Amino acid sequence: MMYDVRPLAAAINVAPATEIDEILQNVAVILSTVRYTVPYDRRFGLNPQYLDDPLPVTRARATADIIEAVRYGEPRAKIAEVTFEGDAAAGVLRPVVKVSIDG
Repeated sequence: MMYDVRPLAAAINVAPATEIDEILQNVAVILSTVRYTVPYDRRFGLNPQYLDDPLPVTRARATADIIEAVRYGEPRAKIAEVTFEGDAAAGVLRPVVKVSIDG
């Protein structure tokens, strides 16, 4: 089954009901975390260096970064597609990651 995951918008559920809920929440946390801000795991999250690049470059670099970050932080989620939503003219670009979960 495929799931759309966006950056975390609500509070973290410390006791997800199912393993799928846990995995989806983990991916959302990865999408919401700036790399270098997590003590003892500076590699966790997304790299902020490309955010001021031109929009096509930002999308390409963000897509590659998201794939790498999710593989590192939550290997149980398999990325099928990365798209973006938001108003590029206003500087708002939010990732939407389509993932599948085996098992």
